[in-house]
Amino acid sequence: MWKIKKETGLAVIVLGAGTLLAGIVGLFAYVTFTAIPLHPDSGGLPSVMRSTPAPKWSGAVDQARLVVRSGITEQNLPGVSVAVGVGGEIVWAEGFGFADLDTRVPVAPEMRFRIAEVSKAFTSAAVGLLLEQQKLNLDDEIQTYVPEYPKKEWPVTLRQLMAQTAGVREDSGDEEPLHERCDRTIDALPRFARSSLRFEPGTKFSPSSYGWILVSAAVEAVARERFFSVLRAQVFEPLGMRDTRPDLTFVETVPDLVTFYFPRFGGDTRYGPESVREGDHSCTAGATGFLSTASDVVRFGMAMSAGKLLQPSTIALLQTPVRLPSGEETGYGLGWTVETLPLGGQPTRMAGHGTKKDFIGGSAYLMTFPERGLAVAVTTNISFADAKSIAAKVADAFAGQ
Repeated sequence: MWKIKKETGLAVIVLGAGTLLAGIVGLFAYVTFTAIPLHPDSGGLPSVMRSTPAPKWSGAVDQARLVVRSGITEQNLPGVSVAVGVGGEIVWAEGFGFADLDTRVPVAPEMRFRIAEVSKAFTSAAVGLLLEQQKLNLDDEIQTYVPEYPKKEWPVTLRQLMAQTAGVREDSGDEEPLHERCDRTIDALPRFARSSLRFEPGTKFSPSSYGWILVSAAVEAVARERFFSVLRAQVFEPLGMRDTRPDLTFVETVPDLVTFYFPRFGGDTRYGPESVREGDHSCTAGATGFLSTASDVVRFGMAMSAGKLLQPSTIALLQTPVRLPSGEETGYGLGWTVETLPLGGQPTRMAGHGTKKDFIGGSAYLMTFPERGLAVAVTTNISFADAKSIAAKVADAFAGQ
């Protein structure tokens, strides 16, 4: 009897595992065969440009267009917006594909996208301004400015939060609650304030958007003004970033806004998109909370490279990679990714920021090459897009001009 029960149990397990495997294979096959290319012909992609580039840039623009069109078709992206700045001027801005797949409205340069973690570079600039005004100290414990954040087993400083070495846990990505409204940045603290640190601050590099909510709260506390108002008055308006605003699409109508999408299967854009759930991003503040255009992002990047907003010494402080006690360099400064990329056949220093893959509704990347006076921004309206590779190839197209 025991042998019969054992054999029956094994049969049930095998049958269950087989059924599960068949279901997974079937789902994969269904999604694969029903995936419709959004733009089967890269040459037929709709595009919109509001001003014609100067003749000196025509060759670079032609090459960059091929790069963007190829990236869109290979990744099966709904829409992309690109802007390039050289020597302090935007020399090319163009939208490709669709802002909305149902209405087939094409992307135009003035359309706003979710720029997600690129927002951290904006917040870094705001901190830089407060440092220059001697209103902040990077090595102060965060409770100096945000006493509502409970003390942890180790001290946590503003510098460590900006360097993403503080040990604060990461958010839940596409599972993050989007029905809550935060009138003040500290209203978001209940999401993570009671969590223990993941490691001793300063010993490891681990990106955390929650950590940047704390940085935003410090800015708000010191400025004695709402965080979004501080950024508008101190960063966006001085730089002519008229199209950058908080991502409050759940509670207000935003003009020139693209429709946001998420891959329908496996975090892979090639399987096609589905519309994302609406939500309120006010609680993410300077971590991921802004809408912008590719052109505005480039305006910001050029201003940082040229020292129009901050003193060169402050920019150097923010854009110098942090080194851990182990001697390992993190490749990240204080709100900036810093790495060496090939540009025109030469290794060139790049300072920028991009979007983590599972951010809801979009992917973006800002690249600045201060030594070349070059800035590139790429924004897309779907999660998991590889905006970085498109931006790097566009930059390379302009590097040879």
